[in-house]
Amino acid sequence: MTDLQNIRAEVNNAFKLSGFTIRREASTFVAEQLCSLSIQERQKMLEKLTAHLLRQCLSQPVLEKEHIEIAYKECTSHGLEETETVLNVIDAFSIPKLNYDNERKKFVKDVHTSNNLFPEPKWKAQYLIDRYMIIWQRTVRNKLFALEALPSMAEEKRFQLRKIEVLLSSSSKVNDVIVLGLLTQLTEGKYHLEDPTGSVLLDMTQTRYHSGLFTENSFVLAEGYYDDKVLHVMGLVLPPSECRATSLPYFGNLNTFGGKSKSLLKNSKNLLKLEQENEDGMLIFLSDVWLDNLKVISKLQTLFSGYNDFPPIAIIFMGEFLSCPYGFEHSIQLKAALTNLGDILYQYTKLRESCKFIFVPGKGDPAAANILPRPPIPNSVTKEIRERLGDSVIFTTNPCRIQYCTQELVILRQDLVTKMCRNSIHFPESGDIPDHLTKTLLSQCTLSPLTLGVQPIYWQHADALSLYPMPDLVVVADHFQPYTRSYQDCQVVNPGSFPRTEYSFKVYIPSSKTVEDSQIPKDDS
Repeated sequence: MTDLQNIRAEVNNAFKLSGFTIRREASTFVAEQLCSLSIQERQKMLEKLTAHLLRQCLSQPVLEKEHIEIAYKECTSHGLEETETVLNVIDAFSIPKLNYDNERKKFVKDVHTSNNLFPEPKWKAQYLIDRYMIIWQRTVRNKLFALEALPSMAEEKRFQLRKIEVLLSSSSKVNDVIVLGLLTQLTEGKYHLEDPTGSVLLDMTQTRYHSGLFTENSFVLAEGYYDDKVLHVMGLVLPPSECRATSLPYFGNLNTFGGKSKSLLKNSKNLLKLEQENEDGMLIFLSDVWLDNLKVISKLQTLFSGYNDFPPIAIIFMGEFLSCPYGFEHSIQLKAALTNLGDILYQYTKLRESCKFIFVPGKGDPAAANILPRPPIPNSVTKEIRERLGDSVIFTTNPCRIQYCTQELVILRQDLVTKMCRNSIHFPESGDIPDHLTKTLLSQCTLSPLTLGVQPIYWQHADALSLYPMPDLVVVADHFQPYTRSYQDCQVVNPGSFPRTEYSFKVYIPSSKTVEDSQIPKDDS
């Protein structure tokens, strides 16, 4: 009893020093909770309690028992904070827009953005200028160009990054030129390099191409000499990419990825602990899920029954969701196919209760134009399956983002390999196409370094395609053969077409950041 009285006196003193008057029953409650703790632990808990109550902005300094009970519960809670979501699907139209502030040398959030799909004409140029600024600030601090990294004046001249206006103002030959700019055809058949200060004609007859896919509308580093208003390009190379750890100091604690949280959940210790403890947690990616194909439905049932006892975190289905166009009946056919899928999934109780089913539309799915980012399948088509499965089914945009604990995933359904290779000004003579594609996407900081004629995008929503800072995983679902590539701590994955690859798919395990190849076994018959 004497111990309890001593602890009560300790409690009263601690709260008095913080400017509070504590009621007798409240101090007794605290003393009872603290009596089993050591002196050091008691001190820590009292500091925690007083600090927590000081932040509550109470109307008066007199503490009742209910105040103390709430404060104690919150101080001893080891759960997640309100903004810390374990799984969050972020649609493309709610991605935060970040602008690089050249004076402060850091990124700031743009609070004046709107969801207008058809904004003012200035945005057609603005989205390219924004991308240029991202790549420029990243390139100038690279060890090849940063002045402090160069030991001698000779090297400083050799690796000096110039703007195009500097070349245009020169009347004599300029050697050892390196320029960052947009590769474009301002007149048909003649390539130019363009940056916000001007454009220059390129002579590419002697150009040596480094690794990567060089498409029109991509940013490149051109190396060569400038003479008679023409830049003679000796070497063409992609801008150096930058790993996430190097990029993050320039964003502070801004939420660069999207979602409700104001701060970046990448830094959450609670979520990291949860992620590491869930060693068996996995995300499954399937592309070209043809719901009107009986064989595909049969294989999906095998998949569902296999995972029913050990449900994954989420199954991500990517379109197209019908094997062929049905004309004016396309939406009706898709609605029936999704309703049928809902009925099948409803039978697998454990899977339905513990797993999220995320649907990312493809080019042929209703009812949007072939412009990125593409809105989700309309509610009128998905109504029945949503009513059947409730919150476990999510229809989202293409591309979309998924935040699982501290992991950041970017998902795109697009036949990108074909488009990039077909529109490349120089096809690589050696090397692996997935390697070239991976390097190109991460270097260009975007999922679509193509002209608007090849792949239209909504100018004001180009940030939805951004890959800067680098996510943990980029899934580009393509008709090309499946692959998994890793580059600067970022993995780029193609699950391949589900029906065309003997029903194979990709499995991602966040706790170990590993990607596994999986396949539904062939029937014994």
